Amino acid sequence: MTKTQFVCSECGYTSPKWLGRCLGCGKFNTLTEEVVAPPPTKKAGAMPAIKPSRAVPLSQVAFEKYERVSSGISELDIVLGGGIVRGSLVLVGGDPGVGKSTLLTQVAAHLSKDHKVLYLSAEESCSQVKLRTQRLGLDSDFLLLNETNLDAAEEAFYDAEYVIVDSIQAIYTEALSSAAGSVAQVRECASRIMRIAKSRGVTFFIIGHVTKEGTLAGPKVLEHIMDAVLYFEGERTENFKILRAVKNRFGSVQEVGVFEMTGEGIFGVSDYSSLFLSDSRGIAAGAAVTPSETGNRCMMVELQTLMAKTAYGLPRRMSLGIEINRLIVLIAVLEKRCGLALGTQDIYVNAMGGIRLNEPSADLAVCAALASADRGIAVEKYTAVFGEVGLTGEVRAVNFADKRVNECMKMGFKRVILPAKNMKACEKYKDKLELVPVVYVSQMIKALFP
Repeated sequence: MTKTQFVCSECGYTSPKWLGRCLGCGKFNTLTEEVVAPPPTKKAGAMPAIKPSRAVPLSQVAFEKYERVSSGISELDIVLGGGIVRGSLVLVGGDPGVGKSTLLTQVAAHLSKDHKVLYLSAEESCSQVKLRTQRLGLDSDFLLLNETNLDAAEEAFYDAEYVIVDSIQAIYTEALSSAAGSVAQVRECASRIMRIAKSRGVTFFIIGHVTKEGTLAGPKVLEHIMDAVLYFEGERTENFKILRAVKNRFGSVQEVGVFEMTGEGIFGVSDYSSLFLSDSRGIAAGAAVTPSETGNRCMMVELQTLMAKTAYGLPRRMSLGIEINRLIVLIAVLEKRCGLALGTQDIYVNAMGGIRLNEPSADLAVCAALASADRGIAVEKYTAVFGEVGLTGEVRAVNFADKRVNECMKMGFKRVILPAKNMKACEKYKDKLELVPVVYVSQMIKALFP
C-alpha cells in the first residue's frame, strides 16, 4: 500500500493528514500531498561498517585559503565579497523577468574564456539560450544542456568547473516520486548538488524562484546549505536593479550591487548615488535625503512621502523600501512628541530607485519627510538628514557618521542634520559644510522649518 504525507511548501512541516492551515508557519493552503518512499531493505545479519569520526583540536586545523575568480561583472564581485570562491554554492533569487538568467549568462560567457562552464537549462531550450547570447552580443562557447532529470545531468557536472542551474525548481530526481518543484524534490536536488560541489570542487550558480511574498520558494534548508544567497530586486519597468546578499559565508551580507538593464545586457553602475535622487528635490514638499550605509558603500537616498485626508475610519499606512512597522512607530513618535496631527491622514512613503533601507539611521529622514508633507514646506535641496529615533523622541547616534558626512560633502550638500552624539566624530568637516547637531526630533523640525 502506498503511503503518503502532506508537506508544507513554505516551511517543510509534515503532517499525516491534510490541514487547511500549516501548524509550522501558520500559512493557509500550503500543504501538498507527497508519496513517502519506502525505506531501503536490509539483508539479515548485514550491518553497515561505520567509521567513527574523530575530533581535531582547533590549533591543528590547517588554514585553507580560498581562491577567488572574477565573474567579469565588478558589482557582482563586490556582493560576493571579492569574487567567486571555487567550490561554493551561490543561490540567486528574484521575481520573474528581473534578469537572473541574463546576469548568469553573462557570467558564464566570461568564465568560459578560461574555464569549463556548463549551463543546465531546465526551463528553456538550448536554442533559446543561444538566442539570448546573440542578443547580448556574447562571444563564448560554454556547454549547454537541456535536461530536467538531475540523474541524467549529474555525469556532465564532473567535466565542468562552473555549473549554472536554471532553475532548482525545474529539476527533479527519480529517487523521489513527487513532482519537480515540490519541497522534497527541491531539498533532495539541492543536497545532491551540494555534495558534488564540496567533494569535487565544482562551483554552482543556482537560480531559484520566489513566492508572491518575495521569499525564495521551497524549504528553508535550501538557503541553509548554500554558501551565498543573493536577491535580485527591481521592478520590470525600471532599468536599474539591485543585487543584495542576505547570506554569504565568504564575505559581508551588507553589500549591495547596482545594475542597469539595457538591450545589450546587464551592466554594473559605479556612480550610484545620483540614481536615488530626484530632479524635483527641494521643490516639492514631503521629501528628504539621507546617506545610507550599505556594506562598504554610502549612498544618498531620497525618501518621499505623500499625505491625503483619509476617507475611511482607519487611515492607511503604506511604505516601499521602509519597514511598515518602523513607519508606524515613527508616526506615533511625531504625534506624541512633536504634536503633529497625523491620525486622520493616509500616509505613503517611498524610497527612490526601489532600494530598501533596513538600517535605523533613516529614521530621522523619514520624520523630516513626514513633517515636510504635513507643513507643506519643502526641505532645502542641499540638506541631508540621518539619525536613529527612539520612542521618547530622542535622536540616537549611528555608525559610520563621518563616512556619511563625507559622502554628503562629495555630493555637494551644504547642510547636514545629525545626532549630537556623532558631532565629535564629524568636527573635521565643520569648515566644509554646516553641521546641525540635534538631541530630539522636535529640534530637527525647528531647524528645518524655523
